[in-house]
Amino acid sequence: MLSSFTLISLVGVMLGVLVLVVVMAVYAGLERQVKGRILGFTPHILMSHRPSGFGETPPLDDWREVAEKAKSLPRVQAATAFVSDNVIIDVENWQRPVMFRGIDTSDQAQVDGIAKMLDLENHPDSSADLGIDDRAVISSILAEQLAVTVGDKIRLYSTRNFKEVMRVYKANDKPPLREAFADAWKGTTILAISWKPAGGKHTITIPALTAIYQPLAGILEKEIRQPEREMLEALIVSLEAGEKDEAAGVYSFDAETKAAIEKAIDDLNHTDRDKMNADTYKDLEKFVLPKEAEVIGIYQASQMAVTPDLFVPLPLAQDLAGLDDGTVQGIALRLDDAYAAEQVAAESRKTLGPEWSMLTWGDQYQTFFALINQQRVMMYFALSFIVLVSAFSMMAVMFTVTIQKRREIGVMKALGAAPGQIVRVFLYQGMLLGVLGAILGIGLGRVVIHFRGPIQGIFRSLGFDPFAASFTGFGVLPAHNNPVEQVLIGVMAFILCSLAALVPAFFAARSDAAKSLRNL
Repeated sequence: MLSSFTLISLVGVMLGVLVLVVVMAVYAGLERQVKGRILGFTPHILMSHRPSGFGETPPLDDWREVAEKAKSLPRVQAATAFVSDNVIIDVENWQRPVMFRGIDTSDQAQVDGIAKMLDLENHPDSSADLGIDDRAVISSILAEQLAVTVGDKIRLYSTRNFKEVMRVYKANDKPPLREAFADAWKGTTILAISWKPAGGKHTITIPALTAIYQPLAGILEKEIRQPEREMLEALIVSLEAGEKDEAAGVYSFDAETKAAIEKAIDDLNHTDRDKMNADTYKDLEKFVLPKEAEVIGIYQASQMAVTPDLFVPLPLAQDLAGLDDGTVQGIALRLDDAYAAEQVAAESRKTLGPEWSMLTWGDQYQTFFALINQQRVMMYFALSFIVLVSAFSMMAVMFTVTIQKRREIGVMKALGAAPGQIVRVFLYQGMLLGVLGAILGIGLGRVVIHFRGPIQGIFRSLGFDPFAASFTGFGVLPAHNNPVEQVLIGVMAFILCSLAALVPAFFAARSDAAKSLRNL
């Protein structure tokens, strides 16, 4: 019959193995399931054209022709358009930047990939039927943050002209050009008194014109309102129209050009700041006019992996990204085997040339999967300490047993038992505990994995959910039983328990039989 100490050691080993089996299975399941979801919407290979080899990737104007060529590459099953960018989402005057991904709804694989991600448990009306209308499938995280559900309308503002918008706002915040750049502008006053008539034309000395021209040209490099920029450019063009006479040291202008210069100066001296601002903002609205889209589905997003905040049909994506109907950012390739992406990409680079960039799905999510593996290894070593602590507990139990069994050990030695025989007695006990702990731990671990759904439901009913769907992206925690890994965990537990039993076993074997019998 097992003593209480021995039973505690056995339970410790069993729990350590159980936790290791469950956690490793969960990590393996999460990795497999997340990969499956990612591959549902992410290109196996993203092909883009970079003629210069560096800098920003220019858009593809003839993407349909390129897609047809790409389909002839080895193992390529489909080649579709790729568009992804950032927009500002507006819901009831609540704005935030989000990332969108365009979906070519003619590619059924992409549509099916999104359909598999839909959060039908919490949003049963969700659909992946984006069509070509202004529709969107948004992440559960974004839906929760903005209190959006299926059927709601959202407004999307393109950020493609963000730099232009900021330039306009900065420029309109300043006083008129003549006041903001008063030092440079005072040259126009000098110009008015510098004209000299000469045979039906008007002249100005070369040094005087240069001293006026250079400061005015420098204003164009600053942030100024577009109407003032246009007037200043017209003024500079007129100043550049003069005929240079090196011998006389002057520039000559005809009466018409002189009149144009004076008009441009007069216009800039009498600009209306408020009117210019109003005209500028009116023109700007043409660029930032929002798109209204209907939310037709909500997918279960995960905080573990970066996924688009919303999916939209390709025509809407092109519009939001500032692309024409026949223009995309790249070509999304789907292979017959996603795990052959690296090989296909290498072969495709040789076929198409160095100006084509081939970004595999592994490259896109390299950091994420590296983090998963790192966490998995760290968790493995961390949880292994549970088994190690159990082994040390067993060692303590064995030392206690040797003290309690000193008489029996003395009798065995008196009867001629060799030290090796005594060692084997205690070693076999440790090995037995290791085997039983490993078998029970693996068995119970597989039971927990099998019934993880109901177990999660019990925790949730108690208001405690250590694996919330908002974090993992799954209502039921994924898990994958790896028999080889579980056997290795069991072997590790067995070895640790056996080693833990050796130290007290050698201690018992070296004890003095006569002394043990005399003290009892």
